Amino acid sequence: MYQPPHFREERLEIRHALIRAHPLGLLINSGENGPNANAIPFLLDAQASPKGTLHAHVARANPQWRELATDGRVLIVFQGPQTYVSPSWYATKQETGKVVPTWNYVIVQVRGTARIIEDRDWLKHHVSQLTARNEAPRAAPWTVDDAPETYIDAQLKGIVGIEIEIAQIEGKWKVSQNRPENDRTGVADGLEAEQDNTEARAMAKLVRGGGSRSH
Repeated sequence: MYQPPHFREERLEIRHALIRAHPLGLLINSGENGPNANAIPFLLDAQASPKGTLHAHVARANPQWRELATDGRVLIVFQGPQTYVSPSWYATKQETGKVVPTWNYVIVQVRGTARIIEDRDWLKHHVSQLTARNEAPRAAPWTVDDAPETYIDAQLKGIVGIEIEIAQIEGKWKVSQNRPENDRTGVADGLEAEQDNTEARAMAKLVRGGGSRSH
């Protein structure tokens, strides 16, 4: 990933936080027929290895897992807030006119080697954890045990687990840090004016932080 120094995020805990906040990652590998990519939700265990370990599952009918069983090297992309930035928001536009559009975004990329897991107990534990995490905010959380055991057993036979110890993790926070302060203020104001755009509001907060890595 192209990484200008002023956009680089080096803190592991901040990169982990983005994965937790945006867990639908793009799992990419190179198979016999070229690159293959699937969007799947991940769980991060930050304590399982020095840089963390990712857990996920795919449908057994998905051929990607068979490719990973042969060559497990993967790239996973986690996308945070992202927005178009209009040059009309820059104070510099009024001063010199020497401005162009850009795109702000927050992203984490992970590399590692996938391990395929077909153990029924591991899969049951994984889907239970994944469900619990995403159901937690609800008033009456659904749990895997709410469904008949025979039904869950049948569903588990249709999936395959994936475990990836993170070998390399990079974070890039492109949130107008390279612009003068008055331009950053203009960008944040412009983004906040887009009332119906939740991505824009999230990005405005990042820009106002001057590149601080909250999300």
